[in-house]
Amino acid sequence: MARDLKPLEVWCGALTESVRRDTPDLSARQFAVMLIVYIEPPPHTVRGLAAKLNVSKPAITRALDRLSQLGFLKRKRDEEDRRNVLVQRTVKGSVYLSDFADMVVKAELDLAARKAEMGTQAAQ
Repeated sequence: MARDLKPLEVWCGALTESVRRDTPDLSARQFAVMLIVYIEPPPHTVRGLAAKLNVSKPAITRALDRLSQLGFLKRKRDEEDRRNVLVQRTVKGSVYLSDFADMVVKAELDLAARKAEMGTQAAQ
């Protein structure tokens, strides 16, 4: 049975557009952290993100270092439990993910248009 590669083709189209726009390069781990923080309801902690992704806290800290440098996320000490570091969204991160979501939608539409065009050409 052939696998449906459409999701990968859409992802490839979005990533290609992201490279063309010269957006910051994020690792899979950094992107996963971003998506969790922006899609799932807060609060988010280093410990919680590490557990969610099944990686070490230092791995999350490294991802957060990069995402903080880019202004996509910020860290704040939890006032109720000073041992915890809360991970928070930023406007810049929201804009980045909104733009990326637009690229995913565009990539899906472009793929559908290409497949429709190929179907039209094959029928001729």
